[in-house]
Amino acid sequence: MSFDLHLEGRRVVVTGGTAGLGAAVVKVFAEAGARVATSARSAPAQPVEGVTYVPADLSTAEGTHHFAQTVLKDWGGADILINVLGGSKTPGGGFAAITDAHWLAELNLNLMPAVRMDRALLPSMLAQGAGVIIHVSSIQRALPLPESTTAYAAAKGALTTYSKSLAREVTPKGVRVLSIAPGWIETEASVEFAQRMAAEAGTDYEGGKKIVMDWLGGIPVGRPARPDEVADLIAFLASPRSGSITGSEVRIDGGTVPTV
Repeated sequence: MSFDLHLEGRRVVVTGGTAGLGAAVVKVFAEAGARVATSARSAPAQPVEGVTYVPADLSTAEGTHHFAQTVLKDWGGADILINVLGGSKTPGGGFAAITDAHWLAELNLNLMPAVRMDRALLPSMLAQGAGVIIHVSSIQRALPLPESTTAYAAAKGALTTYSKSLAREVTPKGVRVLSIAPGWIETEASVEFAQRMAAEAGTDYEGGKKIVMDWLGGIPVGRPARPDEVADLIAFLASPRSGSITGSEVRIDGGTVPTV
């Protein structure tokens, strides 16, 4: 039996597609024959052939407007929108270390780019009566680490709630909306972080990974997810093969979250 995802020729927009999970998402859709556009503060060292890279800072309203308007001008709209952009720059130290500026920065990186991109591209999906929007949330919304991820987790929690509400509004009009909640993904940034933890503890990279996994309460599969594993899930969920999945959040965390 063929398991073609039927993505060839689809207009796919990915935010934050030049590194980590975003780069893996761009690659999997490009390999599936989709037309892919992604945002980037700067062009990647090794761009994927055929992918359109639009220079834009999506943590700002101006950057998001530029990216969305480029897509609308060049393609007339999008069939699939994957909001991957996210991350955290808030220092450790618990609630007292989180200033107003940190809170706003987390929201402007983890919530508002998705809200703005949806607002700009969703009307074209509604006009054609079809489309898919996927928001990349995080298990941190359900399993925050008070020492370092309170603001990030709260922003991702807002993203998941927004995603649910949007799905209820637009699914009857033909546009599926859902979110995914990854656990720890072994991206370039995660590797650097584990290496830094290893150096501070006087151990090797595997020891550094164990430190991080212990902080998370353990990962039953024994390792973080690979970016391509999460990207494959996103491609499946965005495809017609998942036509009945909307309004839900799919977790991919190796079993990290211990509750139902």
